[in-house]
Amino acid sequence: MSAHQIIGFALAALVIIVVPGPSVLFAVSRGVALGPRAALATTAGNTAGALLLAWLVSAGLGGIIATSLTAFTIVKLAGAAYLVFLGVQMWRHRGDLPAALAGGVERIPTRRIVRDGFVVGVTNPKVVVFFGAVLPQFVDRDGAPVWLQMGLLSLVFAAIAMVSDGAWGVAAGTAQRWFARRPQRLVHVGGAGAFAVMALGVKLALTGRDD
Repeated sequence: MSAHQIIGFALAALVIIVVPGPSVLFAVSRGVALGPRAALATTAGNTAGALLLAWLVSAGLGGIIATSLTAFTIVKLAGAAYLVFLGVQMWRHRGDLPAALAGGVERIPTRRIVRDGFVVGVTNPKVVVFFGAVLPQFVDRDGAPVWLQMGLLSLVFAAIAMVSDGAWGVAAGTAQRWFARRPQRLVHVGGAGAFAVMALGVKLALTGRDD
């Protein structure tokens, strides 16, 4: 692949990544509630989900979802429902956050944090449509095998997403330390984060396509 192809795709990916969407907002909410480590774990899960979507595009799923309203709606509603579910769980356990920082209760396992991030990333309609509609435009049909080119461009997308989303989450996690100086502040933060995640789920469910 030419450098022109890779740079062009990177710029297109940067535009969609830096605009706060489900992945960014979820990483920020986890960072505020659980700290920088959780934010980075969430970002890792999100990135893995995005890579899976890219591989599915290579098999033709991306084109189907990009053109099928039914498939798009199913993916969108699945992601929205999961966000609302996570928001409800965060609200129910918001009072545990101060004790968790003090070592009074068990922290959320990293595996679970990564899994939650993965589900949010793999059901993000914005990423699905981006890979289905934009990624194929940067593939040279006369060049290397299509699957190999898509794989390389997917890694470019993942690298940009990891840095951008991780920066958002770590910044939020650093702010969390300041709030944690007073336990009641953290309870409020946990409640606000829960509402933010639930609102994000509702917004995602109500988001339509241009067509």
